[in-house]
Amino acid sequence: MKDLPQLEPDMALFLDFDGTLAELAPRPEDVQVSEAIVAALSHLQTTLDGALAVVSGRPIEQIDSFLAPLHLPAAGLHGLEHRARAEAAIERDEPSPEIRALKGLLRNSSLLSQGAFMEDKGPAVAVHFRAVPELEGDVVRIMTEAVEALPALHLVHGKMVVEAKPYTSDKGYAVRSFMQHAPFAGRRPVFIGDDVTDEDGMAAAQDLGGIGIKVGEGESCALGRLENVVAVQAWLAASDLVSES
Repeated sequence: MKDLPQLEPDMALFLDFDGTLAELAPRPEDVQVSEAIVAALSHLQTTLDGALAVVSGRPIEQIDSFLAPLHLPAAGLHGLEHRARAEAAIERDEPSPEIRALKGLLRNSSLLSQGAFMEDKGPAVAVHFRAVPELEGDVVRIMTEAVEALPALHLVHGKMVVEAKPYTSDKGYAVRSFMQHAPFAGRRPVFIGDDVTDEDGMAAAQDLGGIGIKVGEGESCALGRLENVVAVQAWLAASDLVSES
């Protein structure tokens, strides 16, 4: 892998949230974001002239609550939600009949009574099993069988979570959408993420002449790597764009 670049004024920065800006937690609402991360992002939002976005599997409203008072351009639910500019309204897809059917099936399954957690994301749904890792096989089996009967949906396997979503968007699509418009257009994209779902974003950034940065271990298409969330924070804070602002 190549040496990590320093952020430069002509770059566009795209950041995953869980596992990148915040350590993973057993339940999505339990994560903690350091004040140092929020401060660094606030500086970078200014010095990159607004070309900084969070691209996450979470709903955008959750991202806003964790990064408050900061508001950034964002893609939520792997691109099913989108806010092109920090001050813009959130645009989101409506839940499909297939997603509604899957939510009903999951509520009536044994998974939730055994300790798995269903996260209703509107147009997508995720089942987390970090608190009960022994349920992984059951979660994968039930979600796979359900989606086989709902061909408009597909599964995204993350760290201790399986998510179902329509075939309409991914993080790569979100990055390409941002890059078509100001303030992102014409810049070199940098995408930082830790999970399988971030690979599409990294690949898109590199296809567009930028770089993907993988957080943590595991195979990746990314050309760069950071060890963990602490290393991401240190890399952001070490940027000349932060120190000079």
